[in-house]
Amino acid sequence: MLKIPALSGAALLCLALTTPTYAQTSDSLAGKVVNFPSRLLSRLQSKINSLNAGLTRQTEHYLQKMERQEQRIREKLFTVDPAGAQRLFAGVPQQYTAFEHRLQTDSGGAGRSYAGVYLPSLDSLQGTMRYLGQAGGIRTYEARLMDADEAKAFVRQRQQLLSQYIARHAELQRVLAKPMAGLNQQLYYYSQQLRQYKEMWNDPDKLTRQALTMLNKLPAFQAFMKQNSFLAGLIGVPAAYGTPAALNGLQTKDLVAQVIQSQIGGGNQGGAGGNSDAAGENAGASGLQSSLESAESQLDAYKSKLSSMGTGNGDMPMPNFKPNDQKTKTFWRRLQYGVDFQTSRNNYYFPMVTDFGGSLSYKLGHDNLIGIGASYKLGWGNGIQHIAFTSEGIGLRSFLQVKIKGTFSATGGFEYNYTTPFTSYQQLKQLQYWTRSGLIGVTKTVSMKNRFFKSTTLSLLWDFLSYYKAPQTQPLVFRIGYTL
Repeated sequence: MLKIPALSGAALLCLALTTPTYAQTSDSLAGKVVNFPSRLLSRLQSKINSLNAGLTRQTEHYLQKMERQEQRIREKLFTVDPAGAQRLFAGVPQQYTAFEHRLQTDSGGAGRSYAGVYLPSLDSLQGTMRYLGQAGGIRTYEARLMDADEAKAFVRQRQQLLSQYIARHAELQRVLAKPMAGLNQQLYYYSQQLRQYKEMWNDPDKLTRQALTMLNKLPAFQAFMKQNSFLAGLIGVPAAYGTPAALNGLQTKDLVAQVIQSQIGGGNQGGAGGNSDAAGENAGASGLQSSLESAESQLDAYKSKLSSMGTGNGDMPMPNFKPNDQKTKTFWRRLQYGVDFQTSRNNYYFPMVTDFGGSLSYKLGHDNLIGIGASYKLGWGNGIQHIAFTSEGIGLRSFLQVKIKGTFSATGGFEYNYTTPFTSYQQLKQLQYWTRSGLIGVTKTVSMKNRFFKSTTLSLLWDFLSYYKAPQTQPLVFRIGYTL
């Protein structure tokens, strides 16, 4: 297909709107769509290019890791079974290289469309880009998805082949247990990563949803999608779809009801009177109910069997380890923001102070966090009779949180606090007024169903450096925090 610049795609859309055939489109809708294509194309192209680069980079990364794991298996196997190693790994490095080359160069081609789990949003976006004459990027992404699926199937086949070989030779299980576990882990995380790239299309951003909504109101776009979408090619769309003519030859609701009634009442033979008819209908209904229950039971058995094979995908390898739910996420998706506060009682030296803090943490996995933060100390005065708002200092924090069990985590941190009232930034440069705090304790996390906050944290911490401060501060710190 000839690639048309973004401006030309916008022009085509504008012409489609001004054609007399579509005069029924409202002026307000036409005005919005005419002003929209440049932003739409820019956003969609940017998203597609970003996903293309990310998918290629991550797939190459995992293929290289899995190839290294296979190389370790080959080296260990060669020491005990050279002939078997030669036979099992013949041509394997070349196949990995071929997959990596395809990922870098495959841009899709005519007659090759995405084959795999149907992705409605991807299908809609593919139709949109083809309609606007900008299908090159989405064709490349579809091709890379198929290449990644084929690479996963290849590694999955390799894993099964090696596992079967090891199972037949008991003496190899101890030697190859560790590298095989590494291969299984990498395959699992690669499958998870690939599934995430597919699921990204199920949550389009606001601008993309707005664009698709507006385009779907255009008769020309509707007709185009009926003929060119992946779903239309899969199930076919009648030429008279949406018109009364499309109903010709279909069974009516009354006819279907008569067939069901005849099946339910099939057990009534030779009966006379309403009681016999009722008895026959009851017997037929009981038989139908029994059949439905049997079918439901069998369906549950099939679902249970599929579940044991893997969630979300039939060829998803089942992990024999505890997966890290953060490993396949990008750096930005592993960041977590939070706010917290704590209040210290007044004493001879300090007024009552509330610390308002903010934090930025990085998810290591399994609810383990490492992060940094800052706080502002607001003074309230020395009692109800002497209320005064003062700037009592600031604080800089670092912390580590490791899950213990359930909703409880061990927490440790190191902080620098400026605990002297200040009125200008220059005063904060006086290092002699900064004190250190070393905190250890326990944190309980409570999930929240809130639009703004994901969870609440309750932390009880012991400042083991408080005894060395002059004047001494309270050793126990209680903080309430919220995760954004």
